[in-house]
Amino acid sequence: MFTKILIANRGEIACRVIRTCRRLGIRTVAVFSAADADAQHVRLADEAYPIGGPRPQESYLRGDAIIEVAKTSGAQAIHPGYGFLSENADFAEAVEAAGIVFIGPKAASMRKMGSKAGAKDLMQAAGVPVVPGYTGDDQSPQVLAREAARIGFPLMIKAAHGGGKGMRIVHALQEFLPNLESCQREAQGAFGRDRVLLERYIQSPRHIEIQVFGDAQGNAIHLNERECSAQRRYQKVLEESPSTFLTPELRASMGAAAVQAAHAIDYANAGTVEFIVAPDGHFFFMEINTRLQVEHPVTEFVTGLDLVEWQLRIAAGEPLPLAQDAVRQSGHAIEVRLYAEDPEAGFLPGSGKLVHLRLPAPSQYVRVDSGVVEGDVVSIFYDPMIAKLIVWDEDRPRALARMREALAECDIEGPKSNIGFLERLVRHPSVVDGSIDTGYLDRHLGEFLPEATAGEDALASAAVAQLIAQESQARDAAAASSDPFSPWAIADGWRLGHAGKRLLAFLHRGEREELVAHGSGGDYRIAHAGRVIEVAGARMADDVLSARFNGRGRRVRVAIHPQRIDVHDGDRRLRLEPVSAFRRDPGDETQGDGRVLAPMPGRVVMVKIKPGDAVVQGQELLVVEAMKMELALKAPRDGVIAEVRAAAGDFVEADAVLAVLAALEH
Repeated sequence: MFTKILIANRGEIACRVIRTCRRLGIRTVAVFSAADADAQHVRLADEAYPIGGPRPQESYLRGDAIIEVAKTSGAQAIHPGYGFLSENADFAEAVEAAGIVFIGPKAASMRKMGSKAGAKDLMQAAGVPVVPGYTGDDQSPQVLAREAARIGFPLMIKAAHGGGKGMRIVHALQEFLPNLESCQREAQGAFGRDRVLLERYIQSPRHIEIQVFGDAQGNAIHLNERECSAQRRYQKVLEESPSTFLTPELRASMGAAAVQAAHAIDYANAGTVEFIVAPDGHFFFMEINTRLQVEHPVTEFVTGLDLVEWQLRIAAGEPLPLAQDAVRQSGHAIEVRLYAEDPEAGFLPGSGKLVHLRLPAPSQYVRVDSGVVEGDVVSIFYDPMIAKLIVWDEDRPRALARMREALAECDIEGPKSNIGFLERLVRHPSVVDGSIDTGYLDRHLGEFLPEATAGEDALASAAVAQLIAQESQARDAAAASSDPFSPWAIADGWRLGHAGKRLLAFLHRGEREELVAHGSGGDYRIAHAGRVIEVAGARMADDVLSARFNGRGRRVRVAIHPQRIDVHDGDRRLRLEPVSAFRRDPGDETQGDGRVLAPMPGRVVMVKIKPGDAVVQGQELLVVEAMKMELALKAPRDGVIAEVRAAAGDFVEADAVLAVLAALEH
């Protein structure tokens, strides 16, 4: 076994690998960019070395710099994690050439799978079912359009190298070329190559992947499946094992096909064979990810195995630790990913300091994989993941209940997060009954977004918590004063002519909510929008409010922060911003001034306009890339371009003015 390895990655996966290495007594070496000097993986590793600037191209994609650090530090092997260089055959080959072990498959195996087109041809030759499509070398738009017409619609355009990014569904021939251009551009930015393949789009499919392992002795087994059908724009949002869709016979068939695929490329180490499964149970090969997957903890929970340890042992030359018939599967595991993103703004990625971060305490039922802690910054340069939340229990209903409870315990202040979206996801009927397919979220996204209005009971809970907090502060202030028993120190809202009346105001998603409260000491009468709620016996302890609302006892989580109040009633969360009850509403005094602003920090990929151009509302003006995502900026109204203040390749800050639109002259 190795005594020291280098981890060529960052964030939660680097921290994850470090944990296993520490348990096995293996020293770890981290590398870091200029943006990650204070990152957690740097602090957790035994040694850490800088390798360049903040952009991945300047650091984590610099294989030469990483190999040089491995030599300098005396690392015997390099673990690539996932993303960055993990599936780069040239890097794997360079590592081996430097006399260092690459903890992953051989470069030859990677090259066979590095192109989705070549992989598909190889699997078809090996007898693994594949989806009809086009994988040819001729990538001219004319040929691709002709092949698209032959395959028929709907079809999928997919980047031939890499996964997740560079994918489009096209429903008609006239939509093909614009989608092709966008897909190729995204693939070039994400993977450095713009080759694509075309394949028939299977309607209402399930996405099921099989975890495989191979060793240098020629053995290969599978560790059963993970279902990843809950997806938004081809990005997984919930993964689980076992699948509710598979019968024992289908599981056995898919497992055998996955092992067959691994043997076809002489695979060693961890890999994932991904299948698309039609409603009738027919399955088709999609790709092999020649690395560890983000969702590997799901498999670890149900098998009781440490997949990183398996990777290390196989890379060190050991045979597979288990035979196929010794692999066990117990209970049910589910994983979701907490991101700094705004679901209500099209899942726009966020960045910034994590002012407050509370995640569930780890236990035999709950696991948290994260690369950040409170006070860290979610950088604009990398994936905006905050943490992976994984739960396990004896069966699926209990696991879903665990996940709901774990999400309810999460609290993030700083960049916006997708916690509310995930909470609605794990309660949605399509997830609860296990019927969700890969396109369901995109077809019904509104069902998973927060409700537009604040619930009366949740508003009342926030008001009661604030009233109790005000009374507590008043008592503390009185106790510290020269007259602690003064009647003026009682926070009951009493005033001559309107005894006990207190006004409260909150902002909810930009809308002002006003409440009127009477009472004190835990007993209140709260009026809002014509409705009155009688509250009795209210008490606050450890961010939990217990009270009787109109005679019915309720227990609600309420966390009061300097700038916000978070309410969670067990089913949904509500975030409110307390504001002065006497503040004048400024109203909407701003009219569209024609400025086109950068929605977040990022890089300008394309400028499609020049001064003097006439544009119409909704026309695409610029494309900005941020956090691995392209954002198209469109004209807010008809007009003429007066100024263009950005060029392709420029890095811009949030709210930077990129273009100015003048009104059309009549």
